[in-house]
Amino acid sequence: MMKALKYISAALLIAAFALPSQAQVVKKKKDSDKEKQKSEQVSDRLQARFEQKKASDSDIQWQRIIYRSLDLNKAENMPLYYPEEPGADGMNLFFIIMKNLANNSLSAYEYLDGREMFTDEYRVKVSDMFDRFHILYDKAKGSSEKNPKYVVENADIPANEVLSYYILEKYEFNRLNSKVTRKVDAICPVLHRSDDFGGEAIKYPMFWVKMSDLRPFIVNQYVFTDNDNNLLKTNLDDYFADNNYKGEIYKYKNLRNLSMMQMFPDETKRKHAQDSIEKRLASFDANIWVPSREELQEMAAKRDSIEAAKNPEEVKDKKNDNKHSTVRSTRAKSKRAESKSDSKKKETKVKTTKVKTSSNAARSVRRRK
Repeated sequence: MMKALKYISAALLIAAFALPSQAQVVKKKKDSDKEKQKSEQVSDRLQARFEQKKASDSDIQWQRIIYRSLDLNKAENMPLYYPEEPGADGMNLFFIIMKNLANNSLSAYEYLDGREMFTDEYRVKVSDMFDRFHILYDKAKGSSEKNPKYVVENADIPANEVLSYYILEKYEFNRLNSKVTRKVDAICPVLHRSDDFGGEAIKYPMFWVKMSDLRPFIVNQYVFTDNDNNLLKTNLDDYFADNNYKGEIYKYKNLRNLSMMQMFPDETKRKHAQDSIEKRLASFDANIWVPSREELQEMAAKRDSIEAAKNPEEVKDKKNDNKHSTVRSTRAKSKRAESKSDSKKKETKVKTTKVKTSSNAARSVRRRK
C-alpha cells in the first residue's frame, strides 16, 4: 500500500513539472508566429537592411567621396521638388527638412565646402539660419533654451527657390561581401535667389543634413517617378537608395580641396574629367575580378551590336569581305588538296616503275648464268 502511494505521488510530481514546460513550448510557438507575422509585414529590402551586418572601418578597403549637384529642372530629379506645396500627395523634400528643423527633431550642419564636420561643434542654430535667409518664424509652445522649437508657415518656406541640391556620395569597397556600394551620406539644399536689382540668380548652399538622420522622415513620403504611372509606389528613401537621381560631379575629395571648376576652367576639359571619373567609378567593381569566357563573349557581342547600329553599311561590307575571304580560302584549300593528291599519284607511279626495272635486270642476270 505504501509503495503504491509512493508511485502515485511520484507520477503526480512528474506531471506537475511537465505541464509548465509544455505550456512554455506553446507560448514560444505563439511568439514565433507573431514574429513571423511582423516580418511578413516588413518589405524585403528593409528587412535585408536590418539583417545586413554593418561594415567596420577595417572592412572598408577603398573609398571615394564624390560631390554632385542635382538640378531639379531635370526629369529624374523632379520628385524632389513636387508637390510645390503640401497637399493630398504629401510634401516635398525641402518642406520635410524645414518642418523637422523647426520642431528640433532634425540636426543641420554648416556648409564648409569640402571640409564638412558632422559634429555638435558645427551644428547650425536654427534661428540664426532663419535670420540669415530671411525666413519668418515664431517660437512654438513649450520651446526652451535646451529644446528650442519654432513655428514656420508654409507660405514663408522658400521651397520655390530651392532649385537644386548638393549631395555627398560615398563609394566603398567592402572586403566582407567583395562589393562596391554607393550611398548618399548627406544632402544640402541650395537656394537660388536674385538680388534687389534682379539679374541671374545666385546659389546659396544652406546647410548639410545627414541622410541617416533624415531617413525616418522620408521613408513614409511617396513620390511620383513616372508621368505614365500616377500611383505613389516609391518613397524618398528608396529614391535615394536606388540612385534614381541624376547629378553632375562638381567636386571630389582631394588634398587641395579644389572643385572641378577650379581644376579645369575649360568646359570641355572639365566635361572630359567628369566622364572619366564616372567611368572609373562604374568600372571599379567590374575590374576587381577577371571576366570569364562567357562574359568576354557577351562583351564582344555587345560591341558588335553597337558598331552595327552606328555604321550598318560598314558591317555589311565586312560581312561580304568575310564571305569572299571564306570562299577564297575554301577554293585555295581545295586546290592545295588536289595538288597534293596529284603529287602523291606521281610519286607512286615513279616508285612502281623503279621496282619493275630492278626486277627485270635481276631476271636478265639470272638467265645469263
